[in-house]
Amino acid sequence: MTLLLLFYEFFKAGLFAVGGGLATLPFLYDIAARYDWMPMEKMPDMIAISESTPGPLGINMATYAGYQAYGVLGAIVATAALVLPSLIVIIIIANFLKKFQANKLVQDSFSGLRPIVAALIAAACWQVMKITLFFFDVYAETQNYLDLFNWKTLFFFVLILVLLRKFKLHPFFYIAGAAVAGIVFQM
Repeated sequence: MTLLLLFYEFFKAGLFAVGGGLATLPFLYDIAARYDWMPMEKMPDMIAISESTPGPLGINMATYAGYQAYGVLGAIVATAALVLPSLIVIIIIANFLKKFQANKLVQDSFSGLRPIVAALIAAACWQVMKITLFFFDVYAETQNYLDLFNWKTLFFFVLILVLLRKFKLHPFFYIAGAAVAGIVFQM
């Protein structure tokens, strides 16, 4: 594996992952499926670490994966590669948007991008839920519906959803609470 390949893959993810950190997850899953330097079974841990550290999810995951692949230099290369397309595109758009922001075609383009971004985020959410809440491999062997669910994490998932609706706390408190619950209940 070379640094150039690392740069290429994360540059590609940064170029096409429209919508922010969660929209990069499908691209990161694709990278994990093709390369051993970002193993699929480590994705939930990478997401958890990336979500619980300051900064955008996609950038944190690129940094983490780059570090795993090639140390500090890999972290720098992967992070720069992920950010570079956005930097280039935003500079270009900023120059033209002032001239064309009232243009109906531009407004319609942005309206068309919104559902795509929502779909990318939903797909990423489903990927995380499949790994976290379900045991599809166990169910495939036993054909017992009770074996389909990871009951411990499903319970905490529902609990957090209820708490989020009832209490408007800063996300830090939910993340810290989930970390403590993971330690206490060995999830």
